[in-house]
Order: sequence, then structure tokens, then C-alpha cells
Amino acid sequence: MYNLKIISSTVRPGRKGPLVAAWITEVAKKHPDFNVELLDLGEIKLPMMDEANHPVMKKYEHAHSKKWSATIEEADAFIFVTAEYDFNYPAPLRNALEYLYHEWGYKAAGIVSYGGLSGGTRSANSLKGDLSTFKIVPIYDAVNFPMFTQHITDEGVFSPGESSYKAAEAMLKELLRWTKGLKIIKEDKG
Repeated sequence: MYNLKIISSTVRPGRKGPLVAAWITEVAKKHPDFNVELLDLGEIKLPMMDEANHPVMKKYEHAHSKKWSATIEEADAFIFVTAEYDFNYPAPLRNALEYLYHEWGYKAAGIVSYGGLSGGTRSANSLKGDLSTFKIVPIYDAVNFPMFTQHITDEGVFSPGESSYKAAEAMLKELLRWTKGLKIIKEDKG
């Protein structure tokens, strides 16, 4: 089994991201090859980068940094669940990425984005470019939700249509394929 960390990126009061993240987490948990853990940045509450040493050195001074490092180190793959704020992904996600360097490397990532008309695709594209600087391989297959609030029930459950489940399954299948390949690369200290 591969450790899949799903990272929910929004932290503001009234956020809807955790509903989308809960949905993809439940879909991913049905996949037999992934051990799934949801990481909610709104609950983790990483402060703005407060480490004196550059992350490439892995000389963390603070308990929150050490815990974040250990959590990300044990991952084999990621799914980033991101909103779109001003054509980009949320700042707390960028901050969470910048806390670390080596822990992210040689791992594949899927992206689930949501927003208005664009479905968060602009934020997803921005995130894809940034992920590669951390040696994370963003896969092509993704799940996007335009006008996502229409999928939230009166009970506060995110409930999209069948095509979204098919897109998620395609993403998970491709994520597994890349995870298997990158595991070999990561273990090759060449």
C-alpha cells in the first residue's frame, strides 16, 4: 500500500474546501492500493514560515515544523484540494509547501480544484508549475468543479454527479501508476 496524503488548502472562516476534501478522501479510501490520510491546513495551522534555516537543510527548530516534516516524509503521493483565490491557489498552501523541500521530492500529485466558472483550473495550473520546483510530479488527470456550491446539499454534504466520480477514478488510477514509478526513482540514491 502507498501512503496518500490529501491536503485541503483553505483556512478562512466559512470555507467550503473541507467538504470537497472529504468527498475526494472517501473516493480515495475505496482504492485498494492507497492508505489515505486527510490533512486540513485549517486545522494544522502552520504559522507563516518561521524557521531560521532554509528548508533544504532540514534543521527544523519548531515542533510544528518537525511534525509537518514527518507527516509529509511518510507520504508516497498527494492530492491537493484547492480553491481559486484571485486566479491562484491559497497562500496557506504555498506556505505549507515552502516549509519543506526534501520531504516533497519524487512523489506524484493529483489536483482537485473548485471555484466559480473556471472550476479552479487557473489555480490548478499555477499550482502545477510550483509543484515541480519541489520535485513533485503533478499528473495530467485532475478533477475540477465549476460553480461547486451547486453540489453542496442542504445538509452540508458535497455531492457531485457521476462524471466527477469517473474523473476521480481516472486521476487515482494515474496517480497510482506514477507513484509506483517514482518510488523506484526516490529509492535510487544514484
